[in-house]
Amino acid sequence: MKIVIAMISLSILFFTLALVNTTHAQWSPIAPGRLVNPEELAKLLQAGKEKPLMLQVGSHTLFVQAHIPGSEYAGPAANEAGLQQLRKRVESLPRNKFILLYCGCCPWSHCPNVKPADDALHAMGFTNVKVLYIADNFGTDWVQKGYPTAKGE
Repeated sequence: MKIVIAMISLSILFFTLALVNTTHAQWSPIAPGRLVNPEELAKLLQAGKEKPLMLQVGSHTLFVQAHIPGSEYAGPAANEAGLQQLRKRVESLPRNKFILLYCGCCPWSHCPNVKPADDALHAMGFTNVKVLYIADNFGTDWVQKGYPTAKGE
């Protein structure tokens, strides 16, 4: 009887874990190990170590209003023209180049840009791509926290 209860308990546990993993995958389509939070990036930029190539893959209007100093606008990855612009920017780079993607247009779970950009770079063979996890939006999670910000082109 104890074995049956243990097996049922394990089955429930595995089912629960599978459900949690599925829910998490839908909410955050990029593996947690490839995410960087704003505080980590701000520290990295201040440390003076090798900085990643930082590419903003959201709207141009958002980039002009505020962006991370040293980052480049790479086009909105939610559409094919933006993805082509991104691919063209990185095509000549070594495939182990440290690249950081970010958007910040909207809450993370609704962003139409970061996942397609991440997928495109991985499809091209890039192995050192990270994505800035912006929970709400760039203004709230970067600018209002006092992290370095640039404006304009």
